[in-house]
Amino acid sequence: MPSPEIYQPVEDSFFLSDILRKIIPDLLKQNKNLKFLEIGSGSGIQLDTALNSGIKKENIFSCDINKEAVEYCKLLDFNSVRSNLFSRIYGIYDLIIFNPPYLPEDKREPATSKISTTGGKKGGEIINRFLKEAKEHLSKEGKIILLTSSLTKGINFLQYKKKIIDKKKIFFETLYILELSF
Repeated sequence: MPSPEIYQPVEDSFFLSDILRKIIPDLLKQNKNLKFLEIGSGSGIQLDTALNSGIKKENIFSCDINKEAVEYCKLLDFNSVRSNLFSRIYGIYDLIIFNPPYLPEDKREPATSKISTTGGKKGGEIINRFLKEAKEHLSKEGKIILLTSSLTKGINFLQYKKKIIDKKKIFFETLYILELSF
């Protein structure tokens, strides 16, 4: 069982996992050696989804800013490093996924959960850093799968082509899963 400091799967995680189960088999038909990277692996739910969807374990990589999350993913036998977004990531990947902190800053939120949920003043600041850095690590035909919210403001999608794969209304927001490519 992961420690309480590790982001635990909730609605957004399960939504992303469902979508990955649908799209990974099609991507593997095009490239059986698909290289997969998750930024912000948390409990490792998406790493398990990637493995169970057919991606070779040696082609699954992850990172998290949280040391406990990295150690937990290593216990699950996944390649994982501690990294602030791409700061310690090397190489090129065919599929990069990110369920980022995407909520706008809320002064009432405890500092302990902010690292997992708050994406900046408007919510999109961490996503913007991710998108800028991801360009250096995405293969020419690669795809980014990104989860965002109707509450997330200020995202700059740069020159990425953007497609909404699915959306889901939960509580006070709508979650979006986007596919981005060059």
